[in-house]
Amino acid sequence: MNRLFYPAMRMLTGAALILLIVASPLLAETYKKKVEHKGRDVTPKEAYKLLQQEPKHTFIIDTRTQYEYQDVGHPEGAYNIPYEFYTDELKKIGDGIYEYKRKQNANYCADLREIFNPATDILVIICRSGGRSIKAVNSAVECGFSPEKTYNVLGGFEGDVVEDQSSPFFGKRMAGGWRLENLPWTYEMSPRLIYQRDLKSLTSK
Repeated sequence: MNRLFYPAMRMLTGAALILLIVASPLLAETYKKKVEHKGRDVTPKEAYKLLQQEPKHTFIIDTRTQYEYQDVGHPEGAYNIPYEFYTDELKKIGDGIYEYKRKQNANYCADLREIFNPATDILVIICRSGGRSIKAVNSAVECGFSPEKTYNVLGGFEGDVVEDQSSPFFGKRMAGGWRLENLPWTYEMSPRLIYQRDLKSLTSK
């Protein structure tokens, strides 16, 4: 066997061990329910398994804004139905900290019913970190979808903010989430999956 094989393997093993030590606190399954809601909760990995079990009737819905869906990426096969839209109005949320306001999608129920069947379909709803998706789950149940078949993805797509001030990732969204769990995701904007009202308004011009 090549005499360079074992040193190379030792180097690779060492690098993998370092990566595991650094990443393990971030990938630890620390997902917790944030508030009570009308549906059920799943971790990103559990959500992915659900999608594999009954693919004809199980769908993942990315409830973030169109911008987030496009530029941050989204789970493969995810339908973009925003629960809220960004506005051009700023609001102050802290000392010298601002963010753009969002407004609720008044058509959310209609958007869901146009694509999915409340009698048969299982909805897996995801957002950035599991906040908006809770509101979206409540809306879906109120819209007629079964609370036993409507799921909130804990940690969302980007994960929660790291709160440990000693961590090099403090303040970053690196605590769990679909993307950090290395589940399938993409930037692709499929005409079948992007927000359909936007597509219809474009084709009607």
